Amino acid sequence: MPLTPEQQARQEIDAALVEAGWIVQNRDQMNLAAGNGVAVREFRMAPGHGFADYMPFVGGDATGVLEAKPVGYTLSSVELQVDKYATGLPDGLNPPVTPLPFQYVSTGVETRFTNGLDPDPKSRRISHLPHIHRPETLAEWLRAETLDAWVKRLHAEGGGFHTAAGDTRPASLRARMRTLPPLEQDYLYPVQVEAVGNVERSLKRNHPRSLVQMATGSGKTIFAITSVYRLIRYAGARRVLFLVDRSNLGEQAEKEFQGFRTPDDHRKFPELYTVQRLTSNTIGAASKVVITTIQRLYSMLKGEPDFAPEDEAASQFESGAGALGEPLPVVYNAAYPPEYFDVIVIDECHRSIYTVWRQVLEYFDAFLVGLTATPAKHTFGFFNKNLVMEYDHERAVADGVNVDFEVYDIRTRITGQGATIEATPETMVEYRDRQTRERRWERPDEDIT
Repeated sequence: MPLTPEQQARQEIDAALVEAGWIVQNRDQMNLAAGNGVAVREFRMAPGHGFADYMPFVGGDATGVLEAKPVGYTLSSVELQVDKYATGLPDGLNPPVTPLPFQYVSTGVETRFTNGLDPDPKSRRISHLPHIHRPETLAEWLRAETLDAWVKRLHAEGGGFHTAAGDTRPASLRARMRTLPPLEQDYLYPVQVEAVGNVERSLKRNHPRSLVQMATGSGKTIFAITSVYRLIRYAGARRVLFLVDRSNLGEQAEKEFQGFRTPDDHRKFPELYTVQRLTSNTIGAASKVVITTIQRLYSMLKGEPDFAPEDEAASQFESGAGALGEPLPVVYNAAYPPEYFDVIVIDECHRSIYTVWRQVLEYFDAFLVGLTATPAKHTFGFFNKNLVMEYDHERAVADGVNVDFEVYDIRTRITGQGATIEATPETMVEYRDRQTRERRWERPDEDIT
């Protein structure tokens, strides 16, 4: 007998839970000691509240609910039902946080998630996979300090924007972002101060994607490092990815991080937090900032043990690789789950989100901050038209940050008439496939002009 659409959805959800490290059990076979993360099917709620399709337990404690719906169902319409389960707890459950904070709705094809620990809980889609966060991730979120304790420990004045409930519940990243202190401005250009403030306002408003347009030479990288430092130091970001288009830009970014002195105690960034530029497909456990190319990142998500350095030396945008190809297939990787990074800074983002590569970025459940001097139409679209900073060349010249230029056309014989490669017995010409980048050498039969 064929499965109903909802039964098919539950099969997919079961597989996604297992892939994410959960043990899935029926209600009548419930054994919470079987592992750190146990998802119980058809869990009975308090009288009048029905049955939750799945109840995820971490360390024996109830943490949330997951509601299953058939493919094509409008998931946002189910959120009130899930909230009813989160508050309708049976006697004796005694979870660490009430109402249950982690709420999921899934069709087995897509999943929406609401974090009840956020100051203004709002559902969001988790990547392009039927995914639930790993048990260790939920456990870490539940162990977090209260907002009151966080603010008093980090902010000398003991102030901050937090509610009266801030001393009773663990604080989420979005809650901690609202306590960012005033920015030290002495070491930054006014445009950099403006950019940091605009990005932080966007993050505080829970915009998942923020686009920064700043003219070349106006200090994009220093502004970005300042933002990254503040998000780690004052908002508790666990891990930040600094994504570049090619390896030499990664080397430049690493040098900028190494030379950056923090505005509060004037120590260099790497003295406080580990900065790792990837030269292998392994991220260190202590790394707070990871610098890599999107090419290597995709290789890691595929589970490849290594990636050839020469394959990240060139810009995929400039080479045209993938320009006519299909979107890259991205599957779940337990070593690097969607929640692995809290924030992703995308340098030259008009290149990194080019055609097929955007699938790699959308795998992660992270805030995306894009940096570019020359945004294209698809750049604005990817960032939901959330342009938080616009600082073009003309404004940079007017502010004295950049100098103006004049364009001179210089014509030579080669630029006007071209050059010729003569077909001699010693001549070999390298050809490269535009899509696969496979290289081959051939001896030409005739002169090439």
